[in-house]
Amino acid sequence: MATPSDKKEAQQQQYQALDANDKGLFDNWVRAFKTNLGIGRTPAEKQQASARYQFEKDKSDCEKCEKTRDHLLKNSPIILFMTEHLKDSGYTVTKEKMPCMKCSEMRSGGYAPNGTIQLCYNQLYGKSHTETTMAHEMIHAYDQHNFNMKWLNLEHHACTEIRAASLSGDCTWFEELLRGNIGFLKHHQVCVKRRAALSLRGNPRCKSQKHAEAAVNKVFQSCFTDTRPFDEIY
Repeated sequence: MATPSDKKEAQQQQYQALDANDKGLFDNWVRAFKTNLGIGRTPAEKQQASARYQFEKDKSDCEKCEKTRDHLLKNSPIILFMTEHLKDSGYTVTKEKMPCMKCSEMRSGGYAPNGTIQLCYNQLYGKSHTETTMAHEMIHAYDQHNFNMKWLNLEHHACTEIRAASLSGDCTWFEELLRGNIGFLKHHQVCVKRRAALSLRGNPRCKSQKHAEAAVNKVFQSCFTDTRPFDEIY
């Protein structure tokens, strides 16, 4: 029976028998294998490798987000529709106003009162999700430019969140299925109320979940039936 030293010697002989090109390929493979497993690296080197990997991932995710955003701005029916109506409202949609960024919160996007629509590249899982997120935030922009909105007024904030959740496609049966929420009886309304209340929790004037739900319920009927600029729910 061959001993471990015999096996090692045989492996060394096999390696020496390789030509220069094959040795290079083998050495590269071993190096990549060790790198992936972190073999032979100090803690500082492992930390540096992890930071490098995260940087490359962030860069790739951001570029993917920008490419998807640009495609949707040119080709998505709902995005083109909202772009046209926002232009009529005095808001010009540009990719510069829709930066892709990394978000620490569990959200796919956001709208700032200065007109910036944020797209969270680390929370977007595909073209459909990006399209829904863009439409959602564009509805907030539409509401701000067409109505006398005050974001710190919970009823105003609740109203735009209801409209955005309802009209953007955020509460389709498929989107709810992806979230693990399966329902058939008035699932759209249930989803809209839940999503609106969840967004309202980020308002500094909102004191609790019950406070958010009360604000949503108070304005739900009038805001849910207001489908402007759409003729009906998308």
